[in-house]
Amino acid sequence: MAFDEPVYSDEPTRVGKLVSDFFRGQSGADMGVGGLDVLLSMGADARDDCAVYEIGSPVTLVVGSDYIRGPKFVLYEMGFLSDFDIGYYLAAANISDIAAMGATPIGLLSVIRYPHELDDAGFRQIMAGIHQACTDFGTLNVGGDIGNAERLILSGTALGVCRPGKVLKRSGARPGDLLCVTGACGLLGAAVAYFPKRESFSPRKLPADAEQKLLDSWRKPRARVAEGRVLSEKPYATSCQDTSDGLKATIEQIMQASGVGFRVTERDVPIDPAVRMVAELMKVEPLALTMSASSDFQLAFTVAADDLVACRAEFTAMGLDFFVIGEATDEGQAQVVSDEGIQPLPGVAWKHQKSDISLLASGSSDA
Repeated sequence: MAFDEPVYSDEPTRVGKLVSDFFRGQSGADMGVGGLDVLLSMGADARDDCAVYEIGSPVTLVVGSDYIRGPKFVLYEMGFLSDFDIGYYLAAANISDIAAMGATPIGLLSVIRYPHELDDAGFRQIMAGIHQACTDFGTLNVGGDIGNAERLILSGTALGVCRPGKVLKRSGARPGDLLCVTGACGLLGAAVAYFPKRESFSPRKLPADAEQKLLDSWRKPRARVAEGRVLSEKPYATSCQDTSDGLKATIEQIMQASGVGFRVTERDVPIDPAVRMVAELMKVEPLALTMSASSDFQLAFTVAADDLVACRAEFTAMGLDFFVIGEATDEGQAQVVSDEGIQPLPGVAWKHQKSDISLLASGSSDA
């Protein structure tokens, strides 16, 4: 049985031929929604130095940038994630930052630097992952930078728009506001905690469906664009941030930016069954693993208690949901209320550690 030999084209060939399928027909695309007048007059298909947008109505431009390669991609190095998967993740990570500000994504600029060992098929899969994520989140990859490097380096810059005065910020939470999150956190962190040590857990490995759920959380993470848009368009959210550094880090960052404290109710925090299983294997509390460093893209936000019913009605009308997990206080501390009383939030926040993420859930000083 014959197999095709890998092909390694030079940079001009890759730019000129391999990416053209993902850029075709961009110019002239209407990128505005909800009455925002934004036209992509020159997309990547124009093959000029920059993309060009014509903005015909008053809008606020939101720009965010994220570099996503590093120790967190141990699952890629181990072969659990494909080139397509990390391309998808690159786009989702950047678009999530835009969503957390309440903006509608209008484009993604991507930087793809690759080693000589990456063949054309692998390169095309990275591009396909980026393209698919942009399609899923209603935007376009409008170009960027492609070239050689000593290792695979992926970075992106997302562009978004919203109505003037509607940007969501980390600051703004007030004592008495309710702390909410759009879904369970900790799945991505649990995956990185589990798979590198998978054999050491034998014979008590996770069931196949739980392992699949952990991997799927990395393969197609969801940027909460629709949720962010609801919170931006309606006057309910007093603060907002995505949970890409983990739920504990997010709560602490909103707390510091807003000058408040938070008291989280343990029984109200959604914990995915797969996270519970990993926590049991690691012999840590499920809440600690849920709170610890993880690359989830849920939105954590605050809303005035009087606005809760109306806010939930808006989410329900869009087929969306969220959980109320606590309340802002004037005490300046992040705490959790459980059957054992009131304690500091468990888990370890992401601080760009060099070691593997499995140390974080247990609070190891080696992290």
